[in-house]
Amino acid sequence: MSDESSREAQPMKVLVYSHDAGTRDVIRLAIGRRPAPDVPRAEIIECATEPALWRRLDRDEVDVMILDGEAQPAGGMGICRQAKDEIYNCPPVLLVIGRADDGWLATWSRADAVVSQPIDPAALAAALAGLMRLLLSRRGALSVDGAHAAEEAHGAAHGHDAPAQA
Repeated sequence: MSDESSREAQPMKVLVYSHDAGTRDVIRLAIGRRPAPDVPRAEIIECATEPALWRRLDRDEVDVMILDGEAQPAGGMGICRQAKDEIYNCPPVLLVIGRADDGWLATWSRADAVVSQPIDPAALAAALAGLMRLLLSRRGALSVDGAHAAEEAHGAAHGHDAPAQA
């Protein structure tokens, strides 16, 4: 997909889940309008509660999820694991963990990519862009080079060739 055609593509719906409005703001600002020039714009859907998140998922209104692993009372790690178990073709998940040592929990949750607190805006945008490229490649809307980069990002997120944590 060329940069120009990605700008014209439909925005991807990115669900951001955290009980903490400050965390949602940091994530939203890190994403900006578009996390990378070669992916579509991000349409942010904020959810502060677990029931609101499940309603969005039930309506199939989400392309990618960013979940706060430290959210209360329902943490993003448990939600990620449940979503991966229960939703056919579950949207890719970027998990924000409280500390780098919690990476093993992110693996347990089956997150597709991980960043840790404090949030590095560039790392979060890069991880999200990688998941968006992966989704585009699965939909057949990405060039061969972009698809290769997406598969590398997906492999890295699963501990193949590189650590999952950005």
